[in-house]
Amino acid sequence: MAKRTESRSNEADYVVVGSGSSGSIVAARLAQSGAKVILLEAGKSDEQMLTKIPGMIGPMHAEPKIKKLNDWGFYSVPQEGLDGRQMPTPRGKVLGGSSSVNGMVYVRGNRANYDSWAAEGNTGWSADEVNPAFKRYEDFEDGENDFRGAGGPIKITRNKNPQDATHQFIQATADTLGVKVLDDYNGAEQEGISRMQQNASDGLRYSSARGYVHHLAPQTLEVQTRVQATKIIIENGRATGVEVADLSKDGHAETGRRVIRAGKEVIVAAGFIGSPQLLMLSGIGHADHLSTLGIETIAELPVGDNLHDHLFHPLTFHVPSVKHKGTPFYFAKGLLKEKTRGGSFLANSVFESVGFVRTSLAGDGPPDLQLHMLPWAYPTPNQDAPVRHEVDSRPSISVFSTLIYPRSRGTIRLSSTDPLATPLIDYGFFREKDDIEVLAEGTEMIREIMASAAFGGGVKEEIHPGQALKGAELREALKMRSTSVYHGVGTCRMGVDDRAVVGPDLKVRGIEGLRVADASIMPSITGGNTNAPCYMIGEKAAEIILGGQ
Repeated sequence: MAKRTESRSNEADYVVVGSGSSGSIVAARLAQSGAKVILLEAGKSDEQMLTKIPGMIGPMHAEPKIKKLNDWGFYSVPQEGLDGRQMPTPRGKVLGGSSSVNGMVYVRGNRANYDSWAAEGNTGWSADEVNPAFKRYEDFEDGENDFRGAGGPIKITRNKNPQDATHQFIQATADTLGVKVLDDYNGAEQEGISRMQQNASDGLRYSSARGYVHHLAPQTLEVQTRVQATKIIIENGRATGVEVADLSKDGHAETGRRVIRAGKEVIVAAGFIGSPQLLMLSGIGHADHLSTLGIETIAELPVGDNLHDHLFHPLTFHVPSVKHKGTPFYFAKGLLKEKTRGGSFLANSVFESVGFVRTSLAGDGPPDLQLHMLPWAYPTPNQDAPVRHEVDSRPSISVFSTLIYPRSRGTIRLSSTDPLATPLIDYGFFREKDDIEVLAEGTEMIREIMASAAFGGGVKEEIHPGQALKGAELREALKMRSTSVYHGVGTCRMGVDDRAVVGPDLKVRGIEGLRVADASIMPSITGGNTNAPCYMIGEKAAEIILGGQ
């Protein structure tokens, strides 16, 4: 078990900033080698019901008072392509980071994604080369094979009690779109429809913290929670430590700052927002931007560029056979059962099926549309406002038309030199019109699926947006209805050209002793939910560092 003490060390071999999907993993693996590692997390402990019980993802994101307990509460700048909406950007403010608060939809991505990274010059990152890192952390319920791992720290399962309507949806998708029903979309092929896999088992969420900090990490790992990194200390072109502020329980910085020295390296794993923010606060970024805030430029690099994210458009249908009810009383009953006997719906993620299919814009590439299906109603037209949104009380299925290869790009920029200030998050949603077309075409595909004979007449009504919304009106409405999947990536891009912040070895260009390891290094986004690829990045980072690269 990782060391937890009231006294806090200020020196280690490695200092890892951020305990999220990648950070907990790289820290634990480095500590397993015998190195002394300090893992810094600005949030609190994850030893709480909200982050341990998988199904609490529902109330955690539906009720603002609950959500704020473990979320930074970020919003984007107004998005011109979304009629000026400011997009909510949930990020986990807790040990395990966003892996402690996400939907646990387990998707490795398409093998073509990693081969494209390698084709850009990122040696060592092809599909075959990253597969061992995926396998190393997996404990897949079907066991090990050429593509899947068993015995690792992260348990991967399927929902043991899916709704009958979920099976009907799977068959309807196969019948309507002519795709395969897949047993494992994380194996040899991704295109098709399947029951969803989740990083949850036996009523527990398997965040990176659960698998690596609580169940794996040795005493040489020291976890420091409620510690905000404020600046990377760079001396003579080398990162030698991290300046930090200790935070009070209400999140305010206590008086004074301290420096934690790193004898070997500093690894920044603060996510697609936190990592570029910390680099820029430390003088690494666009010189013209840093100068406006009075920050001396140490290394001029395109930090904060290349931001992109998945978008989804939800449709909700009235399906009387669904047993779930989106009411507080129903969740309370489920929680009582889960706490006393286990085996309730709360032992699983809210999602039950996932598919990867093609629109007419996919071309020769991998499937460009993801279908997320959950047997619950969903807020309409969006969930931007920080309030408890009312949802239709009828038993329902919601299906998300999900854009997984956006062409639009945005930026992260500093709003202030205050490390606790929210940066300027500009996704640039819908700057490229093809992104709207994918979502619109996906919407019509979902309508065809839900009209399939496989449901036996069990789908009674499209509750929202409603069948009347089509064509140009649908495309216009998508600006108000589309929502981030909270999968931002790319802001510390890995590569070998001038657009890169880090190289294939994850070292920050021009600075010794400093690496980045999280979603921000992705040159291009993976096809599907990004948590699993971030686990892989953590494993891969440790492999690279311990291999002496």
